Amino acid sequence: MIGPMRLEGEEATARLAEDIAMVAAPGWTIRLDGDLGAGKTSFARAFISALADSPDLEVPSPTYTIVQRYDEADPAVLHADLYRLADPSEMTELGLDDPDDPAIRLIEWPSQAGEGAFPGALTLSLTMDGETARAASLSGPDPLMDRLRRSFAIREFLTKSTHATTERRRLQGDASTRRYERLVSDPQLIVMDAARQPDGPVVKDGKPYSQLVHLAESVHAFVAVGTALRSNGFAAPEILAQDLDAGLLLLEHLGTGSILRDDGGPDPGRYETVSLLLATLHETDWNPVLPVPGDDSHTLHRYDQDVFLTEISLCPDWYLDHRRIDPVSFDRAGFDATWRSLLAPLDDQPATLTLRDFHSPNLIWRPDQQGLARVGIIDHQDALFGPPAYDVASLIQDARVTVSPTLQSRLLSAYAGARGAGFDREAFEAGVALMTVQRNTKILGIFARLNARDGKPAYLAHLPRIEDYVRQSLEHPSLATLRPFYDQILPRAD
Repeated sequence: MIGPMRLEGEEATARLAEDIAMVAAPGWTIRLDGDLGAGKTSFARAFISALADSPDLEVPSPTYTIVQRYDEADPAVLHADLYRLADPSEMTELGLDDPDDPAIRLIEWPSQAGEGAFPGALTLSLTMDGETARAASLSGPDPLMDRLRRSFAIREFLTKSTHATTERRRLQGDASTRRYERLVSDPQLIVMDAARQPDGPVVKDGKPYSQLVHLAESVHAFVAVGTALRSNGFAAPEILAQDLDAGLLLLEHLGTGSILRDDGGPDPGRYETVSLLLATLHETDWNPVLPVPGDDSHTLHRYDQDVFLTEISLCPDWYLDHRRIDPVSFDRAGFDATWRSLLAPLDDQPATLTLRDFHSPNLIWRPDQQGLARVGIIDHQDALFGPPAYDVASLIQDARVTVSPTLQSRLLSAYAGARGAGFDREAFEAGVALMTVQRNTKILGIFARLNARDGKPAYLAHLPRIEDYVRQSLEHPSLATLRPFYDQILPRAD
């Protein structure tokens, strides 16, 4: 159990509602226990408003409607008041037990539904504590309580950084376990919630996949890479407060501008600006050992052949099953050997800071800024020391938006022109072709895994684009030895 907590006034009740809303997941049921006037409806109103990001949203008590649905909230919310329920049998008509409805259920007077109703629910008990205050206690299953404790830890973190009463709003995250929140303040700020995660299953040499490919396991990497970027004139979020051990950062909000057009397609001018920024980044001298303010240092691992091959392995491990291809029929040994031969020369070539996920979701267009500051760079914690061609490949074959071959060529020309005299464009384009196939092969596996293992089917919508990118890049003469394998892996092009 958590509590009892003393809530002094309506604002404290609203903050508790926000704190719970930040971590509430689809399908949750929250029982609101308390006598008349204990604050159940006040809590529900603040909870729904926070999820709808609408402080003026009208949330009346559902005393007469019994159930009120709010699809404008994310996730949707079913707010029920069972006070007028004459008999528990009437519950079957209310639609609160639909297992296919992912809405969060807020239930006032849950005892009216009968003993044993709402198993697995979170229970919030509210009682009056004097004339103006309330006492609140929370109980429920351990997974729900753990999420609440994390949210309350974020509120404590904000309190220590002088943002105790700031309103919190959810932000869409990414495919990782990190969470983000937006603070309703002036200026707006971002909370990164990136607690250390338990290791996944062992894949090779006694290590999980995340360690084999050097994914960031703490916020130290984000702090180190962001500090290095800002020190060299690039626009990465300034860190305003940090708790490195807890995995909490308070960040500058770089804005909401996109390098995409309003219709979701790539804006050629903005993409070209980004390609020029990449050229500057690759001309910069980077030390692979980066300081971590407030701590020690972070060393950038080499993006070497072993890392590339481990990433590639996701495709036969997960994408073959997605395509219903019998792994026995696939020449895995030949596939791996061919890739090893093509990647081997990279280990002896000059390396630079490689941000790894350098594509539209992680690039903020800032039209009011000039020079390097015009493009904000976020989600850079997994950076390695690797080939310059990799981030160019990530940009010109954006996994989430279709970049035409014509625009890809334009971006390569802009980049090559910015690299100046002596730059070997022909060799570089061969490297970009290799990196685009490597990266997209990895993504085929990742998106198939997100669907099969993690229950996130939305990423499958991007697979046709990724498959087309692979086909395009395999046209490069240097990749002829790979084509037979992908003729078997990929579906036939329309």
